[in-house]
Amino acid sequence: MQNTDQHARPIVAAAQGAPTLLVEGLSKSYGSTRALDGVDLRVEAGTILGLLGPNGAGKTSLVSIVAGLRRPDAGRVEVCGIDATRSPHQTRRLIGIAPQETGVYLSLRVRDNLRFFAGLAGLSRAQVGARVDEVATALGLAPLLDRRASQLSGGERRRLHTAIALLHHPALVLLDEPTTGADVVTRRQILDLVRGLADDGSAVVYSTHYLPEIETLNADVAFIDRGRIVARGTTAELVRTHGTSALELTFIDAVPMSARVDGAIVDGTTVRIPGGDPAARAAELLPRLGADARSLTSIEIERPSLESVYLAVTGRRYASDPTEPLSLEVSA
Repeated sequence: MQNTDQHARPIVAAAQGAPTLLVEGLSKSYGSTRALDGVDLRVEAGTILGLLGPNGAGKTSLVSIVAGLRRPDAGRVEVCGIDATRSPHQTRRLIGIAPQETGVYLSLRVRDNLRFFAGLAGLSRAQVGARVDEVATALGLAPLLDRRASQLSGGERRRLHTAIALLHHPALVLLDEPTTGADVVTRRQILDLVRGLADDGSAVVYSTHYLPEIETLNADVAFIDRGRIVARGTTAELVRTHGTSALELTFIDAVPMSARVDGAIVDGTTVRIPGGDPAARAAELLPRLGADARSLTSIEIERPSLESVYLAVTGRRYASDPTEPLSLEVSA
């Protein structure tokens, strides 16, 4: 997304050498549930950080605290070198946030929604018109500016919700599950916009459970699990360090003994055999199953990916519930 005037440019770090976002030792509990447990993060200007983790892992709590919507029990958050817990009013003007739940005025036209929130974000009257047109064009909302928000489709409403967060071109953009419920076109537009924001100098924290989106963005990655950062790096680094190939077989009932080869990981009715050439392993294993092959329902060959990284560092599938206990058997 290209800027049309100097006022639309992202605000640079207030302190020399300070990252756009610095999180140190952040902790938060809700009753007996530990949502965040000593989280550390550093996000530089012009960087997209994919904050990845299954539902309940702590993503939304972290984003809410950074945005000043919740207070941490311990730890520190700085935005552009400013302490966000001590000076939340100063840092809020540097942040644009689009929470998972869409928040627009349904009775207002798209244009009026954008103008209203642009004013709240501190844009002058002279800036509002150009900025509304720019953001609307970037997210495919220009033909819808005179339509009431109540008449928008789910994907169009999601685009409007995201556009509102970007009107003042913040230094730090927090997007919490921005493509949830979005159609294919909306998803593509949001991803293109996120890439453009980083190219223009904003730091973007992109919280999602859609791993392919992070691979498309070629973003840096922080995996959060049970309130802790369990892996951090570029996609390429993490896949190179932790990613593995694997053969995965799923059966109707329990995994038969014939499929429990050395190193196999059994989870319910599925067995995962990591390492080596999974296609060659499948060719070797299938004849060995004999009559047990009749209960085989699927064969999956897994190449190194972010999914395999998460499995390697947590022992669970990415989509699994982090509150559930592990129930894996490893064949000797």
